[in-house]
Amino acid sequence: MRYVSTRGNAPSLDFAGVTLAGLAADGGLYIPEHWPRMTEEEIGALAGLSYVDTAVAVMAPFVAGSLTRDELTSLCEAAYARFHHAAVTPLVQVDHDQWLLELFHGPTLAFKDVALQLLGQLFERFLTGADAHVTIIGATSGDTGSAAIDAVAGRQGVDIFMLHPEGRVSDVQRRQMTTVGAPNVHNIAIRGDFDTAQALVKAMFNDAAFAGRFRLSAVNSINWARLMAQVVYYFYAAVRLGAPHRKVAFSVPTGNFGDVFAGYVAAKMGLPVAKLVVATNVNDILARALSTGDYSSRQVVATPTPSMDIQVSSNFERLLFDLGGRDGGALAAQMRGFESTRAMQLTNAQRDGAAPLFVGERVDTDDMALAMRAASDRSAQVIDPHTAIAYAAARRQAQPGVPMVTLATAHPAKFRDAVERATGVRPALPARVGDLFQREERFDVLDASYDAISSYIAARAVPRG
Repeated sequence: MRYVSTRGNAPSLDFAGVTLAGLAADGGLYIPEHWPRMTEEEIGALAGLSYVDTAVAVMAPFVAGSLTRDELTSLCEAAYARFHHAAVTPLVQVDHDQWLLELFHGPTLAFKDVALQLLGQLFERFLTGADAHVTIIGATSGDTGSAAIDAVAGRQGVDIFMLHPEGRVSDVQRRQMTTVGAPNVHNIAIRGDFDTAQALVKAMFNDAAFAGRFRLSAVNSINWARLMAQVVYYFYAAVRLGAPHRKVAFSVPTGNFGDVFAGYVAAKMGLPVAKLVVATNVNDILARALSTGDYSSRQVVATPTPSMDIQVSSNFERLLFDLGGRDGGALAAQMRGFESTRAMQLTNAQRDGAAPLFVGERVDTDDMALAMRAASDRSAQVIDPHTAIAYAAARRQAQPGVPMVTLATAHPAKFRDAVERATGVRPALPARVGDLFQREERFDVLDASYDAISSYIAARAVPRG
């Protein structure tokens, strides 16, 4: 399998290459040169398989040429051995047609673990014997940082620099990053929001002088390998609810568009997806883009769902590329316009291509709280605020006879204050988190300027050999 850039001006790479590169050299995102297809018989054969075996079957076409099937199996077994549920991503029924897909049974209690535990294994596999050192630079709105740090802390040949917006993540999210004492972990709190942090990361990748000094890689969902791993749980859930002989809908709490784009990939591979509900909070750029074609950035509003307080969704570029006829030059021009004006209008082809599968739903804080109470009162399910956004959207978009799966993206204990305000229940942290609130924190607070961040990293990163 080869991968091409969404902006059409970077060399194609194999799976190992895109895993280590993260962002393409032309500022685009890597995407497979074609979508592999699974037949109904192949999808049906997933029923009853373990999560690891499902993962191998779904991901094998994407890693062809870089990993053997046995190597992929070994990496998946290692990645998911640390999950605290045998099913890895179990389904829980809420009512007749509503389900929760629990994605928070990994070591940092969030869905990012599903992909990043594997990505950590992939980094180690591709770097072993290569005499190379990788500098990972990432931005997090909450969960990516802790999951990425857990996945690579203490690994040889890797340093990680993680930016988070100061004061805009929960106390649990912050401490899961800042209490990791491994010497290869560097936490930076920026005086700004997530969009600013993400822009700084992209700027460092696109700065030829800076990027040329270090071997940079990414753990955000701009890294194809991470997104690929998220495709698996769509298949895993759908076959348990009747696929391929029955369509299944999914509601996804959405910020950077990676998780819901994985559902699009599953559909392109042949999974019978009835609908992908793109659930946003009041930072609703994606809901507006899908309903009116208006992809215009506004001021970020801080909410109880910090991982969704985003106005620039990186992975949306992958969808626009695929729906726009895979014209890298045209998309590059479209994205340059957006980056300069913070506004753009989707083309007719992009809007019409998205309409059959995607629907956007904007859920405000009041409706989020009502959804949390409904889940608690009706089915004794305590859900976190992000999941509640998607559950509220799922209830609006329910269709009789079509299972609707809400992606439960974080353990409620990661957002204890918000859950308690809405439900009166203060969820306890699982015992496996240990003495999180007794550990010493270690991070630096920096201005959200390119010079401040790049200088900090340059002083600590390992140059190319």
